[in-house]
Amino acid sequence: MSNKNLTKIDEILDGKKTDKKITLNGWIYRTRSSGNIVFTIIRDVTGTIQATIKRGNLPDEEFEDAKKALVESSVEIKGDVKKDERAPGGYEIKVTNIDVIDFAEKFPITEDQSTEFLLDQRHLWIRSQKLKSIFKIRSTIVGAIHEFFRKNGFYEFDAPVLQPNQCEGGATLFEVKYYDEKTYLSQSWQLYAEAGIFSLEKIYNMGPTFRAEKSKTSRHLSEFWMAEMEAAWMDLNDVTEIAKEEVKYILKKVLEHNKKDLEEIGQDVKKLEKISNLDFPTITYSEALNILKEKENMDVEWGKDLRTIEEDKLMNHFKTPVVVTNYPLDIMAFYKPPDPKDPKTALCFDMIAPDGYGEIVGGSQRSTDVDYMKKRLKEMGEKVDNYEWYFDLRRYGSVPHSGYGLGVERVVAWICGTDNIKDAISFPRTVTRFRP
Repeated sequence: MSNKNLTKIDEILDGKKTDKKITLNGWIYRTRSSGNIVFTIIRDVTGTIQATIKRGNLPDEEFEDAKKALVESSVEIKGDVKKDERAPGGYEIKVTNIDVIDFAEKFPITEDQSTEFLLDQRHLWIRSQKLKSIFKIRSTIVGAIHEFFRKNGFYEFDAPVLQPNQCEGGATLFEVKYYDEKTYLSQSWQLYAEAGIFSLEKIYNMGPTFRAEKSKTSRHLSEFWMAEMEAAWMDLNDVTEIAKEEVKYILKKVLEHNKKDLEEIGQDVKKLEKISNLDFPTITYSEALNILKEKENMDVEWGKDLRTIEEDKLMNHFKTPVVVTNYPLDIMAFYKPPDPKDPKTALCFDMIAPDGYGEIVGGSQRSTDVDYMKKRLKEMGEKVDNYEWYFDLRRYGSVPHSGYGLGVERVVAWICGTDNIKDAISFPRTVTRFRP
């Protein structure tokens, strides 16, 4: 088996190899034989193509290998590329040699199997055309996030995964034995990022995040990836605008690199193109409640957080993501300050995606008032002494600063139009699943 001068399937489908001899590595995606001919669909990362294997066009031993090779057998084939309107994609390979690298056993995945079975077989199901396309889109999204921040003068800054403090609520912490003590898996890099901005000013991070939420909805994972940013000298308005720019940048990069993948999974490319060129509106929490009351006949009590049903109904009236600011202060985390113009609300925001995908970004301006934060932590039953290092950030040259986190899987799910967030990550971890 040679790695030199190999052809990828998309080069053939793009018409670049017509009437040429090629060598291609891949896996058998579909196969059927009839007498002296085998029709095989070969897949690689770039696509699928029909390969026709006829007795007499290659050594008999190789033909017999082709007949007995099952789905997912790995192969190297050589042959001539021919245009054929009857073939999937309009091209086929007339095979002159086939080397079966590994004869696969009978593949356990067939059509119409349950979601749970497919999750049990996730290590094999990630080979599916749907998940392959989603993961290629996810790769573009992750690359776009790094590119966006670096182009805008941000430095990548890493924080520990093992952390002694809670950031988003003690009830959702995963406890970890740490030698003779205990610590927790990270809920966010944020508290450490707030230390980092006094050195680097504008920073970002991409890393795993853990929330022990006992939710079984299609939007929740126990382990997911967050792309977070934190910046000195920025207020709430500054970071909401950066969040809008980031999501638009991500969309445009996916549209630039992954149109075929979007089409493969049935996503509406024109709709995404339109969204990428529109302005994303900003409204307040109170304005959101008014929209729900006037247009959806939903009377939500002021002070209640927006649940999935309220977010979905609200987004009936927006075609693009929308930023919602100034949620009620009492239901917010301890580090979110009151808005001086409306002290019962916090200087915070969520970005909600259309089509039922909910919150994809959440952030806030950060409080610089140590006494206020101590009071909030005591109300939450937290040990204030554990946060003395965090309060030091306010004691030695504090400045206004803000930040947010973007849920990578939620953005992937929204852009791809997936039914469940589990398909936005390779091996999902939920309240009921931590295998394979």
